[in-house]
Amino acid sequence: MPISVVPADTEPLRRLALALRDEVFVAEQGVPIELEHDAEDATAFHVVALDGGRCVGTGRLVRQAGGVGRVGRMAVARDRRRDGVGALLLQALEAQARAEGLAEIELHAQRYVEAFYRRHGYVPEGAPFLEAGIEHVVMRKRL
Repeated sequence: MPISVVPADTEPLRRLALALRDEVFVAEQGVPIELEHDAEDATAFHVVALDGGRCVGTGRLVRQAGGVGRVGRMAVARDRRRDGVGALLLQALEAQARAEGLAEIELHAQRYVEAFYRRHGYVPEGAPFLEAGIEHVVMRKRL
């Protein structure tokens, strides 16, 4: 069965997304849960990648001023990394940004996945910085 990427627009799908984020960011990477869950979760557009009934990926799009969207909270289950799940999530979030008329996407990429975002047209900007104790870089893409 192919992976399907759908909006996480129901409470059960949102719970699956949060559970995967907790697994990846909190349990694996040690991000404090109070930093992982934030007020933007309530208003962001979320997607989940489903393989059967299992959530294997998630991400969100936050609308910002000036026609800019911010992609974040991209997480893929450990056993599904390098399977193309991240690319499917990113394509869905970019499609939503275009549908909303956004002109640009920015994101804070963890340095170890910077090459992934480069392959998808994102360009680094500025110096690396620490976020939740993990080195990140700001990246942007015009839509």
